[in-house]
Amino acid sequence: MKILLVEDDHETAEFICNGLKQAGESVDHTQCPKDAIIKASTTSFDAIIFDRLLPSMDGLDAVKILRASNILTPIIMLTALSDTAARVEGLEAGADDYLVKPFAFVELHARLKALYRRKPAAQTVNELQVGCVKLLRTSRQVFRGESEIELMPKEYQILEFLMLHPNQLVTKTMLLEHVWGFSFDPKTSLVQTHVSRLRNKLDKPFNSEVIKTIRGSGYLLSEQ
Repeated sequence: MKILLVEDDHETAEFICNGLKQAGESVDHTQCPKDAIIKASTTSFDAIIFDRLLPSMDGLDAVKILRASNILTPIIMLTALSDTAARVEGLEAGADDYLVKPFAFVELHARLKALYRRKPAAQTVNELQVGCVKLLRTSRQVFRGESEIELMPKEYQILEFLMLHPNQLVTKTMLLEHVWGFSFDPKTSLVQTHVSRLRNKLDKPFNSEVIKTIRGSGYLLSEQ
């Protein structure tokens, strides 16, 4: 894997860089979030490790800039803030995973590999069509009938995963694993909130629902 590390603490950066190199990975380290934004915009990385508390820019703001620029490289955010509100804030900003300091390197490496495993399946087919909903992966455009639907990155990823499993039950656990890269339940309304926002854009303006809720189980994208 080719990893971009954004970390201003010398000791932590050295710990991560040494671990990645010993594991056979390639790592590009910078202390500056603005430099990281430029690198992520001009170089292809498999994942980004982003410290949240940086001196010149909040890591949250940097991640928001990357996502607004349609940079979809998986991001793990590192922080000393362990409370639920801070964790949700990081995920809402566009991070795919969240790791609280101090952490074991083996856990960080395992999470990076989990994010990396998700990449190929999301790049095999350029166009998905389920009933009246069409998703163009190359341009990241979504249409319902003739109407184009503007989606935020996580909403797009949820819809893409649902369209890869049409007429099949997709559970909250599946979405947490494939959209956020979580192997655990953060015990928040993260999934419900994003699915609700997706529905408001994809279903609410029309006369029929394409995303069905299977009470107590998950969601189903219907062709009808």
